[in-house]
Amino acid sequence: MSTDYTVRFARQITLPQIGAAGQQRLTDSHVLIIGLGGLGSAASLYVANSGIGQLTINDFDRVDITNLPRQIHFTEQNIGEFKTTATAKRLKQINPGIQIDEINQRLTEAALHEAVAASDIVLDCTDNFVTRGAINRACYETQRPLITGAAIRFEGQLALFRHDTPHLPNNPCYNCLYTEEDENLEGCAGQGILAPVVGTIGCMMATETIKLLAGIESLLNGKLWVYDALSLTTKTISIKARVDCPVCGVAA
Repeated sequence: MSTDYTVRFARQITLPQIGAAGQQRLTDSHVLIIGLGGLGSAASLYVANSGIGQLTINDFDRVDITNLPRQIHFTEQNIGEFKTTATAKRLKQINPGIQIDEINQRLTEAALHEAVAASDIVLDCTDNFVTRGAINRACYETQRPLITGAAIRFEGQLALFRHDTPHLPNNPCYNCLYTEEDENLEGCAGQGILAPVVGTIGCMMATETIKLLAGIESLLNGKLWVYDALSLTTKTISIKARVDCPVCGVAA
């Protein structure tokens, strides 16, 4: 770690749970963020600012004016620009030392598997069930931890699946939590979203990423954290591994 980085991240290094060794682990880590909407916007800012050494970002969309209230690192000057391009420029401005790789296309199954396998942890910031299911399967097959978030209206959810530790008892996956029949396929365009709610979940995704990579135990594994901004309440729900899960179940 360079002297500049030691100074830059001094407040983080001061934390006894992180220290110089934990900060070095962050520097040596590679994070994959899929989806650069409201979740990915907030998560990528804090992941990049934490001292992560390598970040791969994936999205195939362009910035439009309706994105700006939630996707906080875009400005009106970015409208019409690919989100990966605009994100990479912004993140390099706030942390010039980070290596950023852009994937500006919808990933095929093989390409997704390759990108997941090349990373140390995956953040699923997408907004549809089919993509989430594909990411979960790729993480399970490559044994990469998966952090997934979701937000709609005034509600947010966050979960961690430790696919890198398959020996853990009752170690579920995303498909144990949701089936295609359960999933609400409408996005925030149809139902609306309060911008700070999606930012809150994105920041929590970054927090769990930093904890895991720095070697800090997370109590979230195999659990769903639910946030209600209207009532200002949270709850944590245990996710039960399903024997009939098409990804990780005995019958898979």
